[in-house]
Parts: sequence; C-alpha cells; structure tokens
Amino acid sequence: MTYCVAMTVEEGLVFLSDTRTNAGVDHISTARKMAVFEQPGERMLVLLGAGNLSLTQAVLHELSEPADASQPTLWNVPTLGDAARVIGQAVRTVHQREAEALQEFGVDFNCSFILGGQIAGNRPRLFMIYAAGNFIEASSVNPYFQIGEAKYGKPIIDRVLTPSTPLDEAAKCALISMDSTVRSNLSVGLPLDLLVYEKDTLRVTRFVSIDHDNAYFQMIHRTWGERLRQVFGEIPDPDWQESQQVPTLQRERALVLHRAPVGADGVEHEFDAKPAQTLAQAEKGKAQR
Repeated sequence: MTYCVAMTVEEGLVFLSDTRTNAGVDHISTARKMAVFEQPGERMLVLLGAGNLSLTQAVLHELSEPADASQPTLWNVPTLGDAARVIGQAVRTVHQREAEALQEFGVDFNCSFILGGQIAGNRPRLFMIYAAGNFIEASSVNPYFQIGEAKYGKPIIDRVLTPSTPLDEAAKCALISMDSTVRSNLSVGLPLDLLVYEKDTLRVTRFVSIDHDNAYFQMIHRTWGERLRQVFGEIPDPDWQESQQVPTLQRERALVLHRAPVGADGVEHEFDAKPAQTLAQAEKGKAQR
C-alpha cells in the first residue's frame, strides 16, 4: 500500500510520498511513487501514484514513452489542466490493454494519481486523477489531496491547513500527517520523498529523501507523540455532577430500557422504557431523604 499527500497554498505546493511496497507480511520492498517532470524556467510538474504498482508504473511508462509521438505530452501541453487530461488518457490506455487480463486473475484495476506543479504563464495547480481517467482540481475549500492510506493522516490536515498557511508550515503538516500514518499502518513506511515547490520558481529548489536517520523527522515523531499525550492529560476527565470547573457530561434525564421478565406463559414481553436519573439528581435525592 502507500500514502501520498499534496497541498496547495498561496506560497506554493507541497508533495510527500512514502516508498513502501507490500506483497505480503514477509515481502516488503521499496519503490519511488513520486515522478518529477522538470524543464527549469519553463515547467515543473510532480506526479504521485498509488494503487497497484505495476499499473502506476505502466502509466508512467506510457507518459514517458508515448506510442504516438504526435499526441500532447507532459513536456509540451500549455496548461496543468491539459496535463491532467494527458495522464487521464494514459490511464485509459493502460486500462484498455491490461484490465481484462487482470480481471481473469481476480485483480482489480486499481490506481490513482495526484498531479501538481506550474507551467510558465500559469498559476500553480493541483489535480487528482482517478482510475477511470477523470479528474478533479483542488480549491480554496479543499486545498489538498490524499491517495492510498488516507484516513490516518487526514485529521491533522483538516484542522491545520488553509490556503494562507505558510509553505514551511504546510510541509510540517504533511510530515505530521505521514508520521501518523506510518505509526498506525505497517503498509506505509520510510524512506519518504518530500518536494516543496516555491511559487513561480519553475524549478525544483527543495527536495529531500527522508530515512530513519533524518533528525528532523525523528523530532517530529517524538515531539508530536509527547505533545498529544500532554494535551490529552490536560483535558479534564468527564464530570457526571454539577461542577464549576468542568462542563457536566450528562445534564438531561436518560432513557433506559428495562427488560420485562418472561411471563408465566413462557412468552417474553415487550421492553419497558423508563427514564433514569442523572447521578447529580440521584445524589440530590439522597441528600433530601
């Protein structure tokens, strides 16, 4: 499996992918899932892929070595939207060639991609391309995309990322998102590829391959876990009675179902619903008695 995330903010773009490939619990290897198409000063495109590795690599080969040289390529399309269409067509080409044979072996056609970057004369843009070749574009409402094992790293992004987030903070957010995923899913792992693109540079200026010896990522891993435990410990436990310090967890009368006994005829009767008192009300009643 894999996890890839890309973000678009006012200052530029962030791309992060893991490299783990998993063919079973006793066969784990690595493969790069980030491809860069760079012509300095003219265009800089990044493609992240997730899903069946043979399919994502087949799509990448189709993009790098197109069968029809007269067709548009990532090296000559005028806009990122056109680039997304080229990738979508490459996905459909691979599907036409491979899907039927894979189906005979019970293998689904499973691949998805994130494309982002900038072409001279255009603004930076970010797209997600699906297995059917269709795609959507990121916006100010949803300034990021994830593919692969997305659920573990999503909460931090939803709470932190906005279009105005500084570029380095967005990179930090992506790394924390990845750390949360690595922590909870064995099919995602280091090394990681991180590319941070500064708007209008039209070239790669910040790229790093992060392994287990990377001091910054180890600091992220250690500090994030410590601070989560610290904040968790600072939040008060549930208070079931009236208190000036902590909001009461239960303030209304709860509805409790009491199971009626089986009748003499051996038939189980219907449930009897009775309201139950809160602990605070029960304590108050005891005091009055």
